[in-house]
Amino acid sequence: MDEPQTIGDQDRAHLRRCVELAREALEDGDEPFGSVLVDARGTARFEDRNRVKDGDATRHPEFEIARWSAAHLSPAERAECTVYTSGEHCPMCSAAHAWVGLGRIVYATSTEQLTGWHREWGLPAGPVAALPINAVAPGVAVSGPDPDLADEVRELHARLHRVVGR
Repeated sequence: MDEPQTIGDQDRAHLRRCVELAREALEDGDEPFGSVLVDARGTARFEDRNRVKDGDATRHPEFEIARWSAAHLSPAERAECTVYTSGEHCPMCSAAHAWVGLGRIVYATSTEQLTGWHREWGLPAGPVAALPINAVAPGVAVSGPDPDLADEVRELHARLHRVVGR
């Protein structure tokens, strides 16, 4: 795997859309995560947000992107795509990403940041190990986190958990 790539202005524009999608999810009563699939030409091909509030914990936007990609893109097209996301992929989504052969992942905030916020707020750990993408999918190029978006994403998660004095 290559060294992590820097996050450029075009990346940041797509990450900002991910944060907007995360905000939409939160406003709909869901967990604040959003993701966008962008092809090699820079065109957003698919986007989604978390949809786990009704009890299906697999309805992560990154997982939906992997499923959509497998159904609609060739293996070569998938490899050239970039997945942008408000939060680093969980192990389930990292595995799905790798299994369908998607390209680079760019995330606004890391698993380490999110688990740190949860510890700070006294929240219990989730049911799945909080692993970085490359611990699950070592061949996937990743970029992130983006320090310019950390406070905004943190605020969304604080609102979700009704943390006072964020």
